[in-house]
Amino acid sequence: QVQLVESGGGLVQAGGSLRLSCAVSGRTFGRGAMGWFRQAPGKEREFVAGIISSGGYTYYADSVKGRFTISRDNAKNMVYLQMNSLKPEDTAVYYCADADRLLVDPTAYNYWGQGTQVTVSS
Repeated sequence: QVQLVESGGGLVQAGGSLRLSCAVSGRTFGRGAMGWFRQAPGKEREFVAGIISSGGYTYYADSVKGRFTISRDNAKNMVYLQMNSLKPEDTAVYYCADADRLLVDPTAYNYWGQGTQVTVSS
């Protein structure tokens, strides 16, 4: 059974940084794309960033481009999201998920973590 566990969320002031981690177990890591999504209260889950299996290509939502960086370590079965210059509008529960291909549609993702809360104060 595939399991994804996020960590690293917390409370940070605007302009600050956080690094989210996602540990993946139960599958052969490195064969699929990984994505980070977020969901704020009352809003739909939205794509934040994605990375292909080799790590050689990444894609970002316009709202985070230039501030967030996704990376992966296939030897450690880990995916990361470095978040810099955080804004109050980045406040949400952040989820990692895996898919066969890098897509922005959350319905394309097979497995999800439980999420980690990120709160950015102004």
